Amino acid sequence: MDKNARVALIVAGVVAGMVGLSFAAVPLYRAFCQVTGWGGTTQVADAESDRVLNRKITVRFDASRADGLPWEFKPEQVKQTLRIGETGLAYYEATNLSDKPVIGTASFNVQPAKAGGYFMKVECFCFSEQLLMPGESISMPVTYFIDPELDDERRLDDVREITLSYTFYRNEDAEKREGLNPERYASR
Repeated sequence: MDKNARVALIVAGVVAGMVGLSFAAVPLYRAFCQVTGWGGTTQVADAESDRVLNRKITVRFDASRADGLPWEFKPEQVKQTLRIGETGLAYYEATNLSDKPVIGTASFNVQPAKAGGYFMKVECFCFSEQLLMPGESISMPVTYFIDPELDDERRLDDVREITLSYTFYRNEDAEKREGLNPERYASR
């Protein structure tokens, strides 16, 4: 193989690799955030904590909704104060204000972001799509705890309060999949 063909092959390989990485970037970033808690991404726990400490943390609850989602969405409580490792149960309420069925999906984060890797959700409505019929309201639980390992991190000694924030988005892909035809009523 001559020198020009080898350079062309290397350049083509680099371009193909870059294209492949661009498609893999979003899932890789999501996986990285879930593993490390980067950017306030919470963790998922299979079970409640087996260790409860005396140190207390106040968890505040926040809710918002994206434009285009005709729902009212709010936490049912403003805050809870728990001991680290103690299991908490909070509720959020959503109401479909439109005259059509709507599917929503929630995203979430924790502030301060450095505490995200220690906020453990055992059960959460954010793990699934939520279909609300016209006028329907639903109360959705979140079961969580603060990982006792937070207390071992000196950089987290100043954390006395954590905010759990959810944003609901209209899931038009799910609506199309379910045959709800969101184009008919997207402007409402």
